[in-house]
Amino acid sequence: MIRRTQRTRQEYLYTKSLEGAERVQYEKKRRIRQALEEGKSIPTELRNEEHELRRQIDLEDQERQVPKSIVDNEYATANIREPKIMLTTSRNPSSPLIQFVKELKVVFPNSQRINRGGQVISEIVESCRSHDITDLILVHEHRGQPDGLIVSHLPHGPTAYFGLLNVVTRHDIKDRKAMGKMSEAYPHLVLDNFSTKIGERTATILKHLFPVPKPDSKRIITFANRDDYISFRHHVYEKPGGPKSIDLKEVGPRFELRLYQIKLGTVEQNEAQSEFVLRPYINTAKKQKTLGS
Repeated sequence: MIRRTQRTRQEYLYTKSLEGAERVQYEKKRRIRQALEEGKSIPTELRNEEHELRRQIDLEDQERQVPKSIVDNEYATANIREPKIMLTTSRNPSSPLIQFVKELKVVFPNSQRINRGGQVISEIVESCRSHDITDLILVHEHRGQPDGLIVSHLPHGPTAYFGLLNVVTRHDIKDRKAMGKMSEAYPHLVLDNFSTKIGERTATILKHLFPVPKPDSKRIITFANRDDYISFRHHVYEKPGGPKSIDLKEVGPRFELRLYQIKLGTVEQNEAQSEFVLRPYINTAKKQKTLGS
């Protein structure tokens, strides 16, 4: 089992290393294809490679014209099986953290919660791999307040590290009558303002935590990015007076996420390469938007 995991991990890293070279080759072929379609001359820097590149263009079909991304390998089975999520916490969780994870269990369909106990992360990851778990979510706290959330995609990654802010659970809401009932139907997703490359990567990690909903599902989950802070909202709706009247109710919980790292590996692999790291203390950090405009 350990040798097979190491072998597949090496294959995953090798495929990732080829991605950059394939994108450079794709850009060259795109420029030659564009020049031929517009009747222009071949760019000077590509004339030495023109013959070989045109031969490759002639051999390509529609599927091979677009370069394959490492995401296609990471989420290759997402279209044929539903996500299966494992939820756990840091050691010795407080009662607010336990309550928050219980609500997350209802937020994510097909999820199950386990008590961390004395298990180390590597043991939990191996157990998840053996039981075909697709994603492992760990929730951390500081002085009784949830402050961190880790989403690790199995079997090989990626792993996204988020900071948790402004957590409000259903248990903390005083006006229970105005709050809707928690539905367990598969939700529709709203992903707003994930326009950059890292934003699209983050949206891919988040959306694959949820299975495909039915068209008549009346449950909506929103991830809205504003200034690199991702607001999570959970609603249900009804149409009491017909299709033009919509009664929208928030059912909770609500919180904000701040992405600060993406690793090309699972959560226990400390040596895994970092795909993205938030660096808020450089001079131009306030001007840059990591996830979207």
